[in-house]
Amino acid sequence: MPDFPRKARIATEAMRTLFEPTPLQRNEHLSAHYGAEIWLKREDLSPVRSYKIRGALNAMRKAVDHQDVFVCASAGNHAQGVAFVCRHFGVKGVIFMPITTPQQKVNKTRIFGGDNIEIRLVGDYFDDTLASARSYCNEVGAHFLPPFDDVDVIEGQASVAVEMLEQLGRAPDMVVLPVGGGGLSSGIKSYLSEQAPDTEIRYVEPAGAPSLTVAIAKGRPVTLDKVDSFVDGAAVARIGEENFKELKDVPANKILLAPEDRICSTMVEMLNVEGIVLEPAGALSVDALPDLAGQIKDKTVVCVTSGGNFDFERLPEVKERAQRYLGLKKY
Repeated sequence: MPDFPRKARIATEAMRTLFEPTPLQRNEHLSAHYGAEIWLKREDLSPVRSYKIRGALNAMRKAVDHQDVFVCASAGNHAQGVAFVCRHFGVKGVIFMPITTPQQKVNKTRIFGGDNIEIRLVGDYFDDTLASARSYCNEVGAHFLPPFDDVDVIEGQASVAVEMLEQLGRAPDMVVLPVGGGGLSSGIKSYLSEQAPDTEIRYVEPAGAPSLTVAIAKGRPVTLDKVDSFVDGAAVARIGEENFKELKDVPANKILLAPEDRICSTMVEMLNVEGIVLEPAGALSVDALPDLAGQIKDKTVVCVTSGGNFDFERLPEVKERAQRYLGLKKY
C-alpha cells in the first residue's frame, strides 16, 4: 500500500474531531505474570467501546460531501461506529445486523445513532447479513461501508498503530492483534511494516472461525464451511480480499488459535482481577499470552484489546465455559 503511513496519520488527525487517543496502559498484573512489559491498547475505551469508530469515520469523511445515505452490515461494533459517525455528520444510516447480535449492541447502536439511523435485523450469520445489506444498498443507491474489506476502513483502523507508537515513544518488541475480517490487523501490519519494521506481530483468531489460517494455507481467501459464532466480533467466515492482500505473507506460525472456552477464562480473569470488561473478540490478544510466554520474557508487548461491548446476560455462560476450561466442571 504505497504512501500508507501518511494516509494513516491523516486519518489519525481526523479522529481527533471525535475523540482523544485511546489509552495505552501498562498492565502490572500481566507484566508480573509473564516477566515482561505488557501494555494494553484500550480500544474498549473508545466512545463506542471498540476500534470500529476509526474505520467508519475515515471512510465516511471521504464520502460525506457527495452522499447522505450510508449502509453497513455488522455484528455490532462496526454498526455502533457507523451510527456514531452518522449522527456526527448529520446523515442517514441504514444498519443491518445479524439476528444473533447481542441485545446490548443493538440498543447501544440505537442510542449512538438516534434519529439518524434505521436498524434491520437480518440473517443468522454475518455473511447473510452482509449480502442483504449490499442488495439493499444497490437498490437505493446508497454508499456501502464495509466493516473491514475496504482500503479507507483499513487506513482508519491503522490509526491504532499511529497512536500506539506515539504513546509508547518507541517501537515495541511485539504487538498481539485479534483477527476477524482483517481490518485492524491489515491496517496495523501495513503501518508497522513501514514505521516499526523490527516489531514482531502475532495474530489471534477464534478457534471456531480461523479465516486467516485457512486463507494462508490455501493462498487465497476461502469461505469457511462452519463458523462458531460465540466470538461474535470476530466470527467471520471469510477474510476480506483487501485485507488478505496485506496479510497474505503472514507466516502460518505467527497465527494463534484461541479456544472459545479459554477466551471465557480470560474474560473472567480480566473482569475479576483488573475490573476490565472485554467482549470475547476484545479478549483475544490477552488470551494468546500463555501461548507466547516463552517468547515474550523481558520483552515489551502491546496487546490490542479491541472491544468491550459485552452483554452481561451472557455472563453465566461465560463463567460456565471458563470453569469447564479450568477443569472445575466436567461437562
